[in-house]
Amino acid sequence: MGDETILVVDDDPQIVRLLKEYLQQEGYQVLTAHNGQEALHSLHGARPDLLLLDLGLPDRDGWDVTRTIREDRRVATIPIIMLTARIEESDKIIGLELGADDYIAKPFNTREVVARVRAVLRRQHWDKEEPLPVLLRSGGMQLDVDRHSFSIDGELIDLTPTEFKLIRTLMESPGATFHREELLERALGYGYEGQGRTLDSHIKNLRHKIEPDPGEPRIILTVYGVGYRFDGDV
Repeated sequence: MGDETILVVDDDPQIVRLLKEYLQQEGYQVLTAHNGQEALHSLHGARPDLLLLDLGLPDRDGWDVTRTIREDRRVATIPIIMLTARIEESDKIIGLELGADDYIAKPFNTREVVARVRAVLRRQHWDKEEPLPVLLRSGGMQLDVDRHSFSIDGELIDLTPTEFKLIRTLMESPGATFHREELLERALGYGYEGQGRTLDSHIKNLRHKIEPDPGEPRIILTVYGVGYRFDGDV
């Protein structure tokens, strides 16, 4: 932690005020917005380190805002944690597949929010503080740790921070089978007890971006009953 800036986006002034107070107590700088347009404006102007984004905004819902961010290379790598009163599992999966890094249901414990924020930012720091290996290659795939970029046959593929961490973790140990819990811990920064569907959603989204046929994956293989394995021979 240090001078990180968090952008809190929610149309409920009480929630915004509460999160701002708790985050500031933890030493974070906090910006606020109350709708999607304000959020996108602040995002491009201030370039915060993380976005806490409510799903049910009055003008553009959190899904739309997330989609817009992930399609804009200037801000595409900023981590997003969704906040929502909707508890349907399908809503959670949609958010993660659009590129959200985490998902917290309302009503939430503010300490949990702070812990999730800290974990996601810690993951970002780990990426910056580990200079070697600079490049990971496999077949036509190349992952550049220093530039935080991933390409296939020279074509850049836009990955969310979580997707980048997942493929990096897998590529660092080609052929090794990762237990689901181990992959969650190493790639997401902390344990996700009971959050197997979260990992599955990120893997599904990653496969859609890098697999020739996501329905018949050849790069990220499922080891049934165990976890996942990266096939470095593709």
